[in-house]
Amino acid sequence: MNHFTPNSALDLVIERTIFVSPERVWAAWTEPELLVQWFTPAPWRTAAVDIDLRPGGRCVTTMESPEGVQYPNVGCYLQIEPNQLLVYTSVMTDDFRPFAPVNGAGLGFTARIEIEGAPDGGTHYRAIAMHANEADHDQHEAMGFADGWGAALDQLVTLMTGPNRL
Repeated sequence: MNHFTPNSALDLVIERTIFVSPERVWAAWTEPELLVQWFTPAPWRTAAVDIDLRPGGRCVTTMESPEGVQYPNVGCYLQIEPNQLLVYTSVMTDDFRPFAPVNGAGLGFTARIEIEGAPDGGTHYRAIAMHANEADHDQHEAMGFADGWGAALDQLVTLMTGPNRL
């Protein structure tokens, strides 16, 4: 995996060692039937997932508020290294076409999901949200990045290790 050094002024990071194998973490991120179960922090939910797992492939997750309002998040996969690295962006759509959110909705960022085997059979997990400028970084942080992405990771772990694991 390429070593990436986050920029603290532009990037937000969640980093943790979890007791889920790299293969199971990869599956949770890349199989729609799993992603829909954990990706959005409760009480919100993921209403739909549409992915084409290849560089240039679409990555669309539709989040739903407790009131039933849906928010599609359109993106594009940039880099895919099975069981190791997944990079996607919200500023492009299928086949690397530029994407401009309608009426200023949405936040432009690129996500880097790093998955590395840990000595105990688990995974050293690092998720990085990269932003073009400090204003977007600060907005994403104020929206609750740490709590939201942390809660979603907790849901991933519960799904993959709990009594009802797949």
